[in-house]
Amino acid sequence: MRINQHSRSPELLNLRRVVITGIGVVAPNGCDLNSFWSSTWKGISAAGLVSQFDTDEFASKIAAEVRTLNWDKYFDAKKIKRYDKTIKFGIAAARDAVEDSGLDLLDVDPDRKGIVEGTTVSGLQTIFKTHENYLSRGATVVNPVSVVNGYCGEGSSILALELGLHAHAITYCSGCCSSNDALGYAAQMIQIDDADIMIAGGADANISRPLWASFNSLKVMTRSLDDPARAMRPFDSRRDGFVLGEGAAFFVMEELGHALNRRAKIYAEVLGHGRSCEAFHLVDLHPDGIGARRAMEKALRRSRLMPDEVDYINAHGTATRHNDPVESKAIANLFGSSSRRLAVSSTKPVTGHLMGAAGALESAVCALALHHQVIPPTINLDKQDDACDLDYVPGEARPYPIDVALNLSAGFGGKNSCLVLGRVDKNRL
Repeated sequence: MRINQHSRSPELLNLRRVVITGIGVVAPNGCDLNSFWSSTWKGISAAGLVSQFDTDEFASKIAAEVRTLNWDKYFDAKKIKRYDKTIKFGIAAARDAVEDSGLDLLDVDPDRKGIVEGTTVSGLQTIFKTHENYLSRGATVVNPVSVVNGYCGEGSSILALELGLHAHAITYCSGCCSSNDALGYAAQMIQIDDADIMIAGGADANISRPLWASFNSLKVMTRSLDDPARAMRPFDSRRDGFVLGEGAAFFVMEELGHALNRRAKIYAEVLGHGRSCEAFHLVDLHPDGIGARRAMEKALRRSRLMPDEVDYINAHGTATRHNDPVESKAIANLFGSSSRRLAVSSTKPVTGHLMGAAGALESAVCALALHHQVIPPTINLDKQDDACDLDYVPGEARPYPIDVALNLSAGFGGKNSCLVLGRVDKNRL
Protein backbone atom coordinates (compact mmCIF):
# COMPACT_ATOMS: atom_id res chain seq x y z
CA MET A 1 0.00 0.00 0.00
CA ARG A 2 1.42 3.34 -1.03
CA ILE A 3 2.49 5.79 1.67
CA ASN A 4 0.02 8.50 0.60
CA GLN A 5 -2.88 6.03 0.64
CA HIS A 6 -2.85 5.07 4.29
CA SER A 7 -2.72 6.88 7.60
CA ARG A 8 0.54 7.35 9.48
CA SER A 9 -1.29 8.58 12.57
CA PRO A 10 0.45 9.38 15.88
CA GLU A 11 -1.66 6.61 17.44
CA LEU A 12 -0.18 4.10 15.00
CA LEU A 13 3.43 5.09 15.55
CA ASN A 14 3.17 6.72 18.98
CA LEU A 15 5.25 9.53 17.51
CA ARG A 16 4.44 12.97 16.20
CA ARG A 17 4.75 13.53 12.46
CA VAL A 18 7.51 15.74 11.04
CA VAL A 19 7.42 17.70 7.78
CA ILE A 20 9.88 19.88 5.87
CA THR A 21 8.52 23.39 5.34
CA GLY A 22 11.65 25.30 4.33
CA ILE A 23 14.86 24.54 2.43
CA GLY A 24 17.97 26.71 2.05
CA VAL A 25 21.02 25.79 0.00
CA VAL A 26 24.45 27.25 -0.61
CA ALA A 27 25.84 25.00 -3.30
CA PRO A 28 28.37 25.19 -6.13
CA ASN A 29 25.51 24.77 -8.62
CA GLY A 30 23.25 27.38 -7.02
CA CYS A 31 22.96 29.57 -3.95
CA ASP A 32 19.19 29.90 -4.17
CA LEU A 33 16.67 27.09 -4.28
CA ASN A 34 15.42 27.67 -7.83
CA SER A 35 18.91 27.81 -9.36
CA PHE A 36 20.01 24.78 -7.37
CA TRP A 37 17.06 22.63 -8.37
CA SER A 38 17.15 23.75 -12.00
CA SER A 39 20.80 22.84 -12.48
CA THR A 40 20.36 19.59 -10.54
CA TRP A 41 17.51 18.16 -12.58
CA LYS A 42 18.99 19.49 -15.81
CA GLY A 43 22.35 17.89 -14.93
CA ILE A 44 24.46 21.04 -15.26
CA SER A 45 27.73 20.42 -13.44
CA ALA A 46 29.42 23.08 -11.28
CA ALA A 47 32.83 21.39 -11.47
CA GLY A 48 35.82 23.45 -12.58
CA LEU A 49 39.52 23.97 -11.97
CA VAL A 50 40.37 24.92 -8.39
CA SER A 51 40.66 28.69 -7.99
CA GLN A 52 41.35 28.99 -4.24
CA PHE A 53 44.99 27.85 -4.37
CA ASP A 54 47.62 26.63 -6.80
CA THR A 55 47.30 22.91 -7.63
CA ASP A 56 50.58 22.45 -9.54
CA GLU A 57 51.91 19.97 -6.99
CA PHE A 58 48.73 17.84 -7.05
CA ALA A 59 47.45 15.29 -9.54
CA SER A 60 43.84 16.28 -8.75
CA LYS A 61 42.91 19.77 -9.91
CA ILE A 62 39.10 19.86 -10.20
CA ALA A 63 36.61 20.97 -7.53
CA ALA A 64 33.06 22.31 -7.22
CA GLU A 65 33.39 25.74 -5.59
CA VAL A 66 30.76 28.16 -4.35
CA ARG A 67 31.37 31.18 -6.56
CA THR A 68 28.13 33.20 -6.54
CA LEU A 69 27.24 33.70 -2.85
CA ASN A 70 26.69 37.33 -1.85
CA TRP A 71 28.23 37.41 1.64
CA ASP A 72 26.96 40.96 2.26
CA LYS A 73 23.38 39.70 2.19
CA TYR A 74 23.98 37.75 5.40
CA PHE A 75 26.89 39.37 7.31
CA ASP A 76 28.47 42.64 8.22
CA ALA A 77 32.20 43.08 7.53
CA LYS A 78 33.19 42.06 11.07
CA LYS A 79 31.39 38.73 10.90
CA ILE A 80 32.65 38.02 7.38
CA LYS A 81 36.17 38.31 8.75
CA ARG A 82 35.57 36.46 12.02
CA TYR A 83 33.48 33.41 11.09
CA ASP A 84 34.97 30.35 9.46
CA LYS A 85 33.78 29.72 5.91
CA THR A 86 31.93 26.59 6.98
CA ILE A 87 29.98 28.55 9.58
CA LYS A 88 29.16 31.30 7.09
CA PHE A 89 27.85 28.74 4.61
CA GLY A 90 25.66 27.26 7.34
CA ILE A 91 24.22 30.59 8.48
CA ALA A 92 23.37 31.62 4.92
CA ALA A 93 21.61 28.33 4.15
CA ALA A 94 19.76 28.28 7.48
CA ARG A 95 18.54 31.87 7.08
CA ASP A 96 17.29 31.07 3.57
CA ALA A 97 15.50 27.96 4.87
CA VAL A 98 13.67 30.03 7.49
CA GLU A 99 12.75 32.63 4.88
CA ASP A 100 11.53 29.93 2.50
CA SER A 101 9.34 28.45 5.25
CA GLY A 102 7.52 31.73 5.89
CA LEU A 103 8.01 31.09 9.61
CA ASP A 104 8.53 33.88 12.13
CA LEU A 105 10.81 32.28 14.72
CA LEU A 106 9.82 34.96 17.23
CA ASP A 107 6.32 33.45 17.27
CA VAL A 108 7.70 30.10 18.48
CA ASP A 109 8.17 29.31 22.18
CA PRO A 110 11.93 29.60 22.90
CA ASP A 111 11.95 26.15 24.47
CA ARG A 112 10.36 24.58 21.38
CA LYS A 113 12.90 25.50 18.68
CA GLY A 114 16.49 24.36 18.14
CA ILE A 115 19.34 23.67 15.74
CA VAL A 116 21.22 20.53 14.72
CA GLU A 117 24.22 20.95 12.42
CA GLY A 118 26.32 18.31 10.70
CA THR A 119 29.90 19.02 9.64
CA THR A 120 33.37 17.54 9.34
CA VAL A 121 35.61 20.62 9.25
CA SER A 122 33.80 23.42 11.11
CA GLY A 123 36.48 25.67 12.60
CA LEU A 124 39.33 24.11 10.64
CA GLN A 125 40.14 27.35 8.82
CA THR A 126 40.74 29.00 12.19
CA ILE A 127 42.93 26.13 13.34
CA PHE A 128 45.07 26.24 10.19
CA LYS A 129 45.41 30.03 10.37
CA THR A 130 46.22 30.01 14.09
CA HIS A 131 48.86 27.34 13.57
CA GLU A 132 50.48 29.32 10.74
CA ASN A 133 50.48 32.52 12.80
CA TYR A 134 51.97 30.75 15.79
CA LEU A 135 54.81 29.20 13.74
CA SER A 136 55.63 32.39 11.88
CA ARG A 137 55.03 35.09 14.51
CA GLY A 138 54.91 33.43 17.92
CA ALA A 139 52.42 32.87 20.72
CA THR A 140 51.66 36.53 21.41
CA VAL A 141 49.83 36.98 18.08
CA VAL A 142 47.43 34.07 18.60
CA ASN A 143 43.87 35.39 18.76
CA PRO A 144 42.21 34.36 22.05
CA VAL A 145 38.93 33.81 20.18
CA SER A 146 40.61 31.02 18.19
CA VAL A 147 39.84 28.51 20.93
CA VAL A 148 36.13 29.23 20.42
CA ASN A 149 36.10 29.59 16.63
CA GLY A 150 38.22 26.50 16.11
CA TYR A 151 36.24 23.83 17.89
CA CYS A 152 33.90 21.56 15.95
CA GLY A 153 30.73 22.50 17.83
CA GLU A 154 31.02 26.21 17.22
CA GLY A 155 28.84 26.05 14.11
CA SER A 156 25.68 25.08 15.98
CA SER A 157 26.48 27.62 18.71
CA ILE A 158 26.79 30.48 16.20
CA LEU A 159 23.70 29.33 14.29
CA ALA A 160 21.70 29.30 17.53
CA LEU A 161 22.99 32.78 18.36
CA GLU A 162 22.26 34.18 14.90
CA LEU A 163 18.75 32.69 14.69
CA GLY A 164 17.73 32.90 18.35
CA LEU A 165 17.29 29.16 18.94
CA HIS A 166 17.15 28.00 22.55
CA ALA A 167 15.92 24.41 22.87
CA HIS A 168 18.88 22.57 21.32
CA ALA A 169 22.22 23.45 19.73
CA ILE A 170 23.84 20.20 18.63
CA THR A 171 26.70 19.43 16.23
CA TYR A 172 27.03 16.01 14.61
CA CYS A 173 30.44 15.03 13.28
CA SER A 174 30.21 11.57 11.72
CA GLY A 175 32.12 12.05 8.50
CA CYS A 176 30.06 12.14 5.33
CA CYS A 177 27.05 10.96 7.36
CA SER A 178 27.13 14.08 9.56
CA SER A 179 24.27 16.08 8.11
CA ASN A 180 22.02 13.09 7.40
CA ASP A 181 22.48 12.15 11.06
CA ALA A 182 21.70 15.75 12.02
CA LEU A 183 18.42 15.60 10.09
CA GLY A 184 17.51 12.29 11.72
CA TYR A 185 18.25 13.59 15.21
CA ALA A 186 16.29 16.81 14.64
CA ALA A 187 13.27 14.85 13.41
CA GLN A 188 13.45 12.67 16.50
CA MET A 189 13.35 15.72 18.77
CA ILE A 190 10.05 16.74 17.20
CA GLN A 191 8.68 13.18 17.15
CA ILE A 192 9.18 12.76 20.91
CA ASP A 193 7.65 16.18 21.67
CA ASP A 194 10.89 17.86 22.73
CA ALA A 195 10.49 20.61 20.09
CA ASP A 196 8.02 21.90 17.52
CA ILE A 197 10.54 23.50 15.15
CA MET A 198 14.06 22.33 14.36
CA ILE A 199 16.50 23.92 11.93
CA ALA A 200 18.73 21.11 10.72
CA GLY A 201 21.30 20.44 8.03
CA GLY A 202 25.00 20.61 7.36
CA ALA A 203 27.86 22.76 6.15
CA ASP A 204 31.43 22.11 5.08
CA ALA A 205 34.25 24.10 3.45
CA ASN A 206 36.74 21.38 2.55
CA ILE A 207 38.56 23.05 -0.32
CA SER A 208 41.78 24.07 1.41
CA ARG A 209 45.36 23.16 0.60
CA PRO A 210 46.08 20.85 3.60
CA LEU A 211 42.87 18.86 3.15
CA TRP A 212 43.36 18.76 -0.60
CA ALA A 213 46.82 17.28 -0.08
CA SER A 214 45.34 14.54 2.09
CA PHE A 215 42.53 13.64 -0.30
CA ASN A 216 45.01 13.73 -3.17
CA SER A 217 47.24 11.24 -1.33
CA LEU A 218 44.27 8.97 -0.69
CA LYS A 219 43.65 8.95 -4.47
CA VAL A 220 39.88 9.27 -4.01
CA MET A 221 39.49 12.45 -6.11
CA THR A 222 39.30 12.39 -9.88
CA ARG A 223 42.55 13.00 -11.74
CA SER A 224 40.82 13.70 -15.03
CA LEU A 225 42.04 16.88 -16.71
CA ASP A 226 40.05 16.95 -19.96
CA ASP A 227 36.63 18.39 -19.14
CA PRO A 228 35.87 19.35 -15.50
CA ALA A 229 32.11 19.03 -16.00
CA ARG A 230 32.54 15.41 -17.13
CA ALA A 231 35.27 14.44 -14.67
CA MET A 232 33.12 12.67 -12.07
CA ARG A 233 31.43 9.51 -13.38
CA PRO A 234 29.48 7.50 -10.77
CA PHE A 235 28.78 3.88 -11.74
CA ASP A 236 30.70 4.30 -15.02
CA SER A 237 33.40 1.79 -15.91
CA ARG A 238 35.89 4.68 -16.39
CA ARG A 239 35.28 6.40 -13.05
CA ASP A 240 38.34 7.47 -11.08
CA GLY A 241 37.05 9.38 -8.07
CA PHE A 242 34.93 12.30 -6.90
CA VAL A 243 34.99 16.06 -7.31
CA LEU A 244 35.34 17.71 -3.91
CA GLY A 245 32.72 20.36 -3.18
CA GLU A 246 31.77 22.91 -0.53
CA GLY A 247 28.59 24.52 0.75
CA ALA A 248 25.58 23.92 2.97
CA ALA A 249 21.96 22.85 3.08
CA PHE A 250 19.48 23.39 5.90
CA PHE A 251 15.83 22.49 6.48
CA VAL A 252 13.06 23.88 8.59
CA MET A 253 11.51 20.78 10.17
CA GLU A 254 8.14 21.22 11.76
CA GLU A 255 5.53 19.20 13.60
CA LEU A 256 2.75 18.45 11.13
CA GLY A 257 -0.07 20.07 13.09
CA HIS A 258 2.00 23.20 13.65
CA ALA A 259 2.66 23.43 9.90
CA LEU A 260 -0.99 22.86 8.97
CA ASN A 261 -2.21 25.44 11.48
CA ARG A 262 -0.18 28.14 9.77
CA ARG A 263 -0.96 26.77 6.27
CA ALA A 264 2.71 26.23 5.52
CA LYS A 265 4.06 24.92 2.23
CA ILE A 266 5.13 21.30 2.77
CA TYR A 267 7.90 19.75 0.66
CA ALA A 268 7.94 16.28 2.21
CA GLU A 269 7.45 14.27 5.38
CA VAL A 270 10.37 12.78 7.31
CA LEU A 271 9.33 9.15 7.66
CA GLY A 272 12.37 7.57 9.30
CA HIS A 273 16.11 7.49 9.81
CA GLY A 274 18.60 4.67 10.30
CA ARG A 275 22.33 4.54 10.94
CA SER A 276 24.98 1.87 11.29
CA CYS A 277 28.72 1.35 11.63
CA GLU A 278 30.56 -1.52 9.97
CA ALA A 279 33.68 -1.23 12.16
CA PHE A 280 35.51 -2.81 9.25
CA HIS A 281 38.14 -0.39 7.86
CA LEU A 282 39.28 3.21 8.24
CA VAL A 283 38.30 4.27 4.72
CA ASP A 284 36.91 1.27 2.78
CA LEU A 285 33.38 -0.13 2.88
CA HIS A 286 32.76 -3.78 3.71
CA PRO A 287 32.76 -5.57 0.33
CA ASP A 288 29.25 -6.95 0.96
CA GLY A 289 27.82 -3.54 1.81
CA ILE A 290 26.53 -4.72 5.18
CA GLY A 291 26.60 -1.27 6.78
CA ALA A 292 24.61 0.46 4.05
CA ARG A 293 22.08 -2.37 4.06
CA ARG A 294 21.62 -2.22 7.85
CA ALA A 295 21.14 1.56 7.77
CA MET A 296 18.49 1.25 5.05
CA GLU A 297 16.76 -1.62 6.87
CA LYS A 298 16.54 0.41 10.08
CA ALA A 299 15.27 3.49 8.26
CA LEU A 300 12.56 1.53 6.46
CA ARG A 301 11.54 -0.31 9.65
CA ARG A 302 11.17 2.99 11.51
CA SER A 303 9.20 4.35 8.54
CA ARG A 304 6.86 1.33 8.62
CA LEU A 305 7.66 0.70 4.96
CA MET A 306 8.57 -2.30 2.87
CA PRO A 307 11.39 -2.07 0.29
CA ASP A 308 8.95 -2.26 -2.63
CA GLU A 309 7.35 1.00 -1.47
CA VAL A 310 10.49 3.03 -2.24
CA ASP A 311 10.55 4.78 -5.60
CA TYR A 312 13.85 6.68 -5.63
CA ILE A 313 17.24 6.48 -3.92
CA ASN A 314 19.72 9.34 -4.02
CA ALA A 315 22.86 7.24 -3.69
CA HIS A 316 26.13 8.20 -2.04
CA GLY A 317 27.62 7.58 -5.51
CA THR A 318 31.19 8.86 -5.09
CA ALA A 319 32.55 7.47 -8.37
CA THR A 320 35.35 5.64 -6.56
CA ARG A 321 36.39 2.23 -7.86
CA HIS A 322 35.46 0.37 -4.65
CA ASN A 323 32.45 2.22 -3.26
CA ASP A 324 30.09 2.34 -6.24
CA PRO A 325 29.75 -1.45 -6.74
CA VAL A 326 29.54 -2.03 -2.97
CA GLU A 327 26.71 0.47 -2.61
CA SER A 328 24.96 -1.04 -5.62
CA LYS A 329 25.29 -4.51 -4.11
CA ALA A 330 23.80 -3.34 -0.81
CA ILE A 331 20.79 -1.83 -2.60
CA ALA A 332 20.28 -4.89 -4.81
CA ASN A 333 20.53 -7.30 -1.85
CA LEU A 334 18.00 -5.39 0.25
CA PHE A 335 15.48 -4.54 -2.45
CA GLY A 336 15.70 -7.85 -4.29
CA SER A 337 13.36 -8.13 -7.25
CA SER A 338 11.87 -4.69 -6.53
CA SER A 339 15.26 -3.14 -7.37
CA ARG A 340 14.30 -3.62 -11.05
CA ARG A 341 11.71 -0.81 -10.76
CA LEU A 342 13.78 1.33 -8.40
CA ALA A 343 15.36 4.54 -9.69
CA VAL A 344 18.82 5.31 -8.26
CA SER A 345 20.91 8.37 -9.06
CA SER A 346 23.95 10.24 -7.82
CA THR A 347 23.80 14.03 -8.05
CA LYS A 348 27.38 14.55 -6.88
CA PRO A 349 28.73 15.12 -10.43
CA VAL A 350 26.56 18.27 -10.46
CA THR A 351 27.12 19.52 -6.90
CA GLY A 352 30.49 18.02 -6.00
CA HIS A 353 30.96 15.93 -2.86
CA LEU A 354 30.24 18.20 0.10
CA MET A 355 31.48 15.64 2.66
CA GLY A 356 29.66 16.34 5.95
CA ALA A 357 27.10 18.55 4.17
CA ALA A 358 26.45 16.01 1.39
CA GLY A 359 23.65 14.18 3.19
CA ALA A 360 21.64 17.35 3.80
CA LEU A 361 22.17 18.62 0.26
CA GLU A 362 21.11 15.30 -1.23
CA SER A 363 18.15 15.02 1.15
CA ALA A 364 17.16 18.43 -0.22
CA VAL A 365 17.33 16.86 -3.69
CA CYS A 366 15.02 14.07 -2.47
CA ALA A 367 12.55 16.56 -0.96
CA LEU A 368 12.51 18.60 -4.17
CA ALA A 369 12.15 15.45 -6.28
CA LEU A 370 9.07 14.53 -4.24
CA HIS A 371 7.74 18.07 -4.47
CA HIS A 372 8.24 18.36 -8.24
CA GLN A 373 7.74 14.66 -9.07
CA VAL A 374 10.97 14.52 -11.06
CA ILE A 375 13.94 12.20 -10.55
CA PRO A 376 17.27 13.95 -11.24
CA PRO A 377 19.80 12.14 -13.41
CA THR A 378 23.24 10.64 -12.97
CA ILE A 379 25.26 12.58 -15.51
CA ASN A 380 28.45 11.38 -17.25
CA LEU A 381 27.28 7.76 -17.12
CA ASP A 382 28.20 6.64 -20.64
CA LYS A 383 29.41 3.07 -20.08
CA GLN A 384 27.84 1.45 -17.04
CA ASP A 385 30.10 -0.79 -14.97
CA ASP A 386 29.02 -4.44 -15.08
CA ALA A 387 29.32 -4.53 -11.28
CA CYS A 388 26.80 -1.69 -10.97
CA ASP A 389 23.57 -3.27 -12.16
CA LEU A 390 20.75 -0.84 -11.27
CA ASP A 391 18.72 1.85 -13.01
CA TYR A 392 20.86 4.95 -12.40
CA VAL A 393 18.70 7.36 -14.46
CA PRO A 394 21.57 8.14 -16.85
CA GLY A 395 21.87 11.47 -18.60
CA GLU A 396 18.43 13.05 -18.30
CA ALA A 397 15.87 13.69 -15.56
CA ARG A 398 12.80 11.47 -15.44
CA PRO A 399 9.29 12.70 -14.57
CA TYR A 400 7.89 10.02 -12.26
CA PRO A 401 5.15 9.67 -9.61
CA ILE A 402 7.40 9.48 -6.53
CA ASP A 403 5.83 8.70 -3.15
CA VAL A 404 8.92 7.64 -1.19
CA ALA A 405 12.54 8.77 -1.60
CA LEU A 406 15.56 7.57 0.32
CA ASN A 407 18.92 9.30 0.79
CA LEU A 408 21.94 7.14 1.58
CA SER A 409 25.25 8.44 2.95
CA ALA A 410 28.46 6.63 3.80
CA GLY A 411 31.46 7.94 5.72
CA PHE A 412 35.00 7.02 6.69
CA GLY A 413 35.21 4.41 9.42
CA GLY A 414 32.28 2.43 8.05
CA LYS A 415 29.55 4.86 9.11
CA ASN A 416 26.28 4.76 7.19
CA SER A 417 23.17 6.94 7.40
CA CYS A 418 19.80 6.71 5.66
CA LEU A 419 16.93 9.20 5.67
CA VAL A 420 13.50 8.34 4.28
CA LEU A 421 11.18 11.07 2.98
CA GLY A 422 7.59 10.75 1.79
CA ARG A 423 5.26 12.78 -0.39
CA VAL A 424 2.50 14.54 1.54
CA ASP A 425 -0.92 14.70 -0.09
CA LYS A 426 -2.53 17.55 1.87
CA ASN A 427 -5.94 16.47 0.57
CA ARG A 428 -5.59 13.24 2.53
CA LEU A 429 -4.46 14.73 5.86
